[in-house]
Amino acid sequence: MRETESNGRVLVGLDRLVFSYEDNAPVLDGASLSVSEGERIGLTGSIGSGKTTLLHIIVGLIKPQAGTVRAFGAERKKEHDFWEVRERVGLLFQDPEDQLFCPTVREDVAFGPLNQGRTREETSEIVSETLISLGLGGYADRITHHLSGGEKSLVSIASVLAMKPDLLLLDEPTTGLDPDSFDRVRSILLSLSQAMIIVSHDERFIRQMTTRQVRIEGGRLTDL
Repeated sequence: MRETESNGRVLVGLDRLVFSYEDNAPVLDGASLSVSEGERIGLTGSIGSGKTTLLHIIVGLIKPQAGTVRAFGAERKKEHDFWEVRERVGLLFQDPEDQLFCPTVREDVAFGPLNQGRTREETSEIVSETLISLGLGGYADRITHHLSGGEKSLVSIASVLAMKPDLLLLDEPTTGLDPDSFDRVRSILLSLSQAMIIVSHDERFIRQMTTRQVRIEGGRLTDL
């Protein structure tokens, strides 16, 4: 596996992953990637090339048929191995409808911190701070399914940032955002110290946001 140029501690290491859906050709066929502290990696590739699949493997939503997943110093194989990973890695789904499932915005954003063991008082402060940072200060009691597509995207991002993860996996984080919201999200992400993997078809956004870029093609990852 290629070592990163970062001097930070390696958070996640994927080595020679192989994965295919049912009887189809492999989506991943020897894919390897190392993510270190502070890195912001842009992940590009054509539609169906395996970008989302790779993110889901990191948090254990999908199990590879071959290869190894290491996260935070330990190899992760079984479901219980990924419990810690999901507490420390924030995954933003490509479709906000897959991310938001609570009646109100407040409950959706509070879900992660509460499951991390934070008190209700701590969680309330986190929810308020996170929503304000994204320009959603008056949204806490809004009904989630009444929001516009762009608003749902912002609330989805808030639900991930509220967990204060060590690593952010962001699958098309600017989809559906108007220009002002786009700029706000970009500024917030640039201000964060966490490592990130960002999937986006917006090449300009990827260049602005990331410290290095990799492309997935033919089931493998190559540096650009």
